[in-house]
Amino acid sequence: MSVDPRTPVVVGVGQAAERIDDAGYRALSPVQLAAAAAQAALADCGAGAEQIASAIDAVVATRQFEISIPNAPAPLGKSNNFPRSVARLLGVDPARAVLDKVGGQGPQKLLTEFAAEIVAGAADVVLLCGSDATSTLRHFAKADNKPDFSETIDGQLEDRGYGLEEFVERYTVIHGLTGATVQYGLLENARRARLGLSKADYLQAMAELFAPMTKIAAKNPFSASPVERSVEELATVNAGNRMICDPYPRLLVARDQVNQGAAVLVMSIEAARRLGVPEDRWVYLHGHADMRSQRLLERPDLGAYPAAVTATTEALEMAGIGFDDIAAMDLYSCFPVPVFNICDAFGLSADDPRGLTLTGGLPFFGGAGNNYSMHAIAEAVASARSAPGQFTFVGANGGMMSKYAAGVYSSTPAPWKPDRSPELQAQADNTGPAVPVTESAQGAATIEAYSVRYDWETRTGIIIGRLDGDGTRFLATTEDEDLVALMSDADPLGAAVTVRALDYGNRCSLR
Repeated sequence: MSVDPRTPVVVGVGQAAERIDDAGYRALSPVQLAAAAAQAALADCGAGAEQIASAIDAVVATRQFEISIPNAPAPLGKSNNFPRSVARLLGVDPARAVLDKVGGQGPQKLLTEFAAEIVAGAADVVLLCGSDATSTLRHFAKADNKPDFSETIDGQLEDRGYGLEEFVERYTVIHGLTGATVQYGLLENARRARLGLSKADYLQAMAELFAPMTKIAAKNPFSASPVERSVEELATVNAGNRMICDPYPRLLVARDQVNQGAAVLVMSIEAARRLGVPEDRWVYLHGHADMRSQRLLERPDLGAYPAAVTATTEALEMAGIGFDDIAAMDLYSCFPVPVFNICDAFGLSADDPRGLTLTGGLPFFGGAGNNYSMHAIAEAVASARSAPGQFTFVGANGGMMSKYAAGVYSSTPAPWKPDRSPELQAQADNTGPAVPVTESAQGAATIEAYSVRYDWETRTGIIIGRLDGDGTRFLATTEDEDLVALMSDADPLGAAVTVRALDYGNRCSLR
């Protein structure tokens, strides 16, 4: 099949990782981890790495944990221009450096975005990269003799900002929604409520979903925790698998203590030919889409993820296939609920023989912050090359089931096509119902969804409820002993409560 020479192809992928207990542990900085992954991606092209590096005209990076929140501490220091620091270690000076917003969907979104720029002639050879060294940062944070990762480098930088306003607001923060685990706990329990499952049955289902991933993580040399675990291990709460936020024990939560980097090289076919990249390294993006959800509290079904289903459906339709035609996949697995949503929509089971992850999943391979799906893309490209003509799928999730990017990959040549995401987003924004929210709630109410913060000094219940009077939705917290006991030890879904509005948020008690 003849395709336009401006068609984008992925030609190189690379990963890098180290663990604190490795014999050769070097305490690499985030810049060094990303650069090591980029060097691996250059070598993966199968052509002259130096020549290809010199042709890079854009370095595009995801954010590390320490630069994902304004004024966040960086105990070991940081670069003032992460993409250019990576470029300097590669010995290149690209015309453009980009630092993206926060969001786990970022790697797939960026690949789609810059593939389109290549088609339009705005770029030719693009390096996507990112990393996290949270394990090293925590290891040395209080040490007297610690490495210094500080770096100041001049040059252009397109800093797109944090983008936290897309899924963080004052109302949620003052009610304890200050981390991903508690927010996903609310969404998870909302799905359980819809299905009518007991706490024990739902915990078993979560463990059954994730246990097969541990087998893949155990064999992946880049895994942060390469340990195979049984369903029973994942579902048993004990000292080594303590509760973090209901309904999650530790082993069902994305592992953020990682030292990992990943990189992807994408270029035009014209550039690939000019640089001598063999065609057996070329992988095409057959389908792609990016969608965003409603504001968290306005979603009609808190446990559903229609944006992810729409993005996945669009990517598959672009590729002209169904999910049965996918040979391998990686579903973003920070917590079970986003995986369950894709499984629910497309009839997948926990024991699907294809597997639901290519890496080993975020709780086991590692949840490298905003850059996890760069690792998934690297594995998807390798999978597509190993089985010419077959399709691999990457589903990347961001925020609190807030943003979803999907990609379908194959070595089979295909022309570049724009997706219909803007049109589909407009339809969703204009037709999707929104639940009314009362910020200062008062009176009789019912618990719709909940979580319990075991990670706070005082065990605290977090509640999404509905006022009995008008059905509006609200957020509240509780330290009421009887209500917290019900939330921790029994099942509070549908429980009758009284909510009162205070100067700093709403509080609930049993009635």
